[in-house]
Amino acid sequence: MATPKSTRLVPRRARRVYRTLREERRTMQQGMAALAVSTVAGFVAGVTLGSITGTLELLPGLLVLIPASVGMRGMVFGAMGARLGTGIAAGVFEPALRRGGMLAQNVEVAAVSAVLSSFYLAAMAKLVASAFGEDTVSFWDLVTISVVGGVVASVIVLVVTVVLAVQSFRRGWDLDAVSTPVVTAIGDMVTLPALFLATFVARNDALNAVAGALCTGAALGALAWAILRSAPGVKRTLLEMAGVGALAPLLDVFAGALLEAHRTELDAIPGILILIPPFVSQAGALGGILSSRLSSKLQLGVITPRGRPERPALVDATTVVTLGLVVFTAIGAITALLASFTGVARPSAGTMVGGAVLAGLLVLPVTLGVGYYVAVLTTRFGLDPDNHGVPTITSTLDLTGVAAVLFVMSILGVT
Repeated sequence: MATPKSTRLVPRRARRVYRTLREERRTMQQGMAALAVSTVAGFVAGVTLGSITGTLELLPGLLVLIPASVGMRGMVFGAMGARLGTGIAAGVFEPALRRGGMLAQNVEVAAVSAVLSSFYLAAMAKLVASAFGEDTVSFWDLVTISVVGGVVASVIVLVVTVVLAVQSFRRGWDLDAVSTPVVTAIGDMVTLPALFLATFVARNDALNAVAGALCTGAALGALAWAILRSAPGVKRTLLEMAGVGALAPLLDVFAGALLEAHRTELDAIPGILILIPPFVSQAGALGGILSSRLSSKLQLGVITPRGRPERPALVDATTVVTLGLVVFTAIGAITALLASFTGVARPSAGTMVGGAVLAGLLVLPVTLGVGYYVAVLTTRFGLDPDNHGVPTITSTLDLTGVAAVLFVMSILGVT
């Protein structure tokens, strides 16, 4: 009796998936190692967020700013890592800060972007919170917290990004697989404490007045430098990133507004606050891996900007989904353990693990769709996908990730 065609296809497809994963074993190993580091760092952010509920009550509106500020580190330095990864793959990267060189130009782009974006986020946080009817601290308080905390965090993340790129070049690592997870991790780990420290400046009226003036001057100086003094390559990158840099953070601010709207419920169950930062961070890291690899493949001609993904793009998608299922399961389990260890209120361990996996299943299709089609569309319009892919996907997943966790916890009866 002949075997039905549908039955024959299942083993064949299973073998293809297995061959795909074997082909990408090196990327899987490096990506998993980077995601493990990123997950640990995300929990540092989660525990920090769960432990500063008093500060959140004292400074209303701060919770609106936090996701946007954390996400901005991933946007600026994730894009930087993607560009450097493409440069390494294309053989044009030099591990030295030579004036006019690729690394030096990317450092300049990151420095200008960090200052301007931090000031911009303060304004957006104030506007969006007001639009949602949320009480906030003054605009100048938000400027001080956003710029001081953001610049301090950016210096640390910048050093890590440069070191990671140089080591990837020298050791033969796949920067596209490790950059976004590690950069996102460090950004998550240092941004929240930096913002928290900056709140002490904002609480002192005299210091806040001086800091607000200096932050405003720094933003104007960065804008003047970008327009008048930057090199053509730097100017073009900043110009290309300006649109996505203006629109993408709005998604992070909306994510913050969503959290602020549920602050009373989250204050009662801080275990969910521990879950949200690593979950959102890893969703963005997975999207960054996909976006970075697709951007490099498009610019090197390995794939073409077609509506229907080609096999190398499907390989990347399979890799990301496999990594995602492992990571989201681990996040749920570790959150339950951390919540028990710290003694904060939380749902049951089964609910935490199941909720994290279910939320992950909701965000993975968004990751694949947005990651692929942003890379394809920007390439078709003659833009550099490295400047748009990571910022767009990480910001999209910041909002989608927060919404997915809150939705899942709602249907599971937790909130």
